[in-house]
Amino acid sequence: MRGRLRLPAVLSRPLTAVRRRWRRSLQLRVVAATMLLGLVVVLALGTLLLQRIQAGLIEERLAAARGEAARGLRDAQAQLDTVNDSSGLNVLVNDMLPRLASPEPDDSRDVILLRGLGNDRPSVLPDLSSRDVDRQIIPMELRQRVIASGRQEGQYVRLRYTGSSRSTPGIAIGSRVTVPIAGEYELYFVFSLDREQETINLVRRSLIGGGIALVLLVGGVAYMVTRQVVRPVRQAAMVAQRLSSGRLQERMVARGEDDLARLAASFNTMAHNLQSQISQLEHLSRVQQRFVSDVSHELRTPLTTIRMAGDVLHEARDDFAPEVARSAELLQTQLDRFEALLGDLLEISRIDAGGDLLDVEPVDLRDLVSRVAEGAGPLTETSGSLLVADLSCGPAVAEVDPRRIERILRNLVVNALEHGNGKPVEVRIGCDEHAVAVSVRDHGVGLRPGESALVFNRFWRADPSRARTVGGTGLGLSIAIEDARLHRGWLQAWGEPGEGSCFRLTLPRTAGGELTSSPLPLAPPEDEPVVGRPYQRLPVRPAPLLPPPWPGAR
Repeated sequence: MRGRLRLPAVLSRPLTAVRRRWRRSLQLRVVAATMLLGLVVVLALGTLLLQRIQAGLIEERLAAARGEAARGLRDAQAQLDTVNDSSGLNVLVNDMLPRLASPEPDDSRDVILLRGLGNDRPSVLPDLSSRDVDRQIIPMELRQRVIASGRQEGQYVRLRYTGSSRSTPGIAIGSRVTVPIAGEYELYFVFSLDREQETINLVRRSLIGGGIALVLLVGGVAYMVTRQVVRPVRQAAMVAQRLSSGRLQERMVARGEDDLARLAASFNTMAHNLQSQISQLEHLSRVQQRFVSDVSHELRTPLTTIRMAGDVLHEARDDFAPEVARSAELLQTQLDRFEALLGDLLEISRIDAGGDLLDVEPVDLRDLVSRVAEGAGPLTETSGSLLVADLSCGPAVAEVDPRRIERILRNLVVNALEHGNGKPVEVRIGCDEHAVAVSVRDHGVGLRPGESALVFNRFWRADPSRARTVGGTGLGLSIAIEDARLHRGWLQAWGEPGEGSCFRLTLPRTAGGELTSSPLPLAPPEDEPVVGRPYQRLPVRPAPLLPPPWPGAR
């Protein structure tokens, strides 16, 4: 297979710059297209005009040549008819040819006398020509036509002189002439087309110069017209970019009352309305964030009191009547859920306020998976699902915030166990040179089409009426995806109804790195077997103290 032809850097860089300029500049494309179309029109019209002028000049010259040749033939025949002997004939012919040709210095007409093709009389006159014209310029085809027709015949020839290599276009007009004593001869008048050629060249140069000037004029007009149109469009694009960057006070300059001025006024009105709406939304968002944060903080004090009272009641539930003991247990469960919801609300309020910072350090994700799996041990017993871990990829070290990544993994594992319908839950770790990934796969209810993006919405549930074995807040995945984005990572979901779901977390190995691919597939292959082994306690490296496990929810 042949390799692609690569241009030298001296040529490739200018060509790349031209292509980039061509793609980005509407004005350049319009001006170039207009000039190209103008050039095509000028070439077509110029060629047509040149052909018409050339044909007119040649026809006019041919008609004049035929008239001059007819007059010259009559004069020559009249002079030849007066000759009675061969000596007088030679003198007459040598004197007659210069007179039939154009006088010096005009060399527009020359004469050639040739012995007829069918003349078998003894030669009396040699082949003669005026001004040393090369007699070989008369083509045999023309001579045959002259002899056969007996009337005037003409043909275009290249006029040459003996001893010179220069040739010019010309017209040869020939007729038969009767020479006394010598028989039939052929008399040719050869007319030079130098003047006509000079006129055609002058017209051609004028057309070329005028065409170039016209194309440049059309290009200049197109440039000025497109500049008047493109400049407001460019200004609108620049203002739109500034608006998108947050500079909501930017506006276009509207001049006049034409269509472009109305466009600028409409754009400014739209920008004003957007600024007003965004300002209102920002105000409402700040009020909402402040309200959630204030309410969450204010609820902590009564929640602490209620928690203390609930703990006392829960510890003493054995001394109560069965229905009271059951109420104490329900109270404790709902307090746990309420406390988790309050913590999630505080976390969401911090995320919305943009005050979250990462405390990154090199961490082996296998250690985090081990801690999460160990903490989920009681849930595996209550759910009936077997937790399977595949940690065969080797060290999966990345610069991450261990608290946030462990929270993401805990949420994914708890969700998988809760929705796994008692089937195995598989945790895989994959890594490559630039990224590490963890996928959590369950074989439970799965996700319907379109729900893989909705699962990360706040308080979203696939089936709000379905009972839960473990209480959740509805904010777990929302917090998880924000934690992944803080690491410039990906948190993606896949699911099929009845086939289960798979959540994949992909993180760059270095803090702030860019992701281009994931070491693990998101959608599992068909007929995928359960791989790995039942979770066993793995050695864990020393790490900062983390909050106790908390259940997450979709």
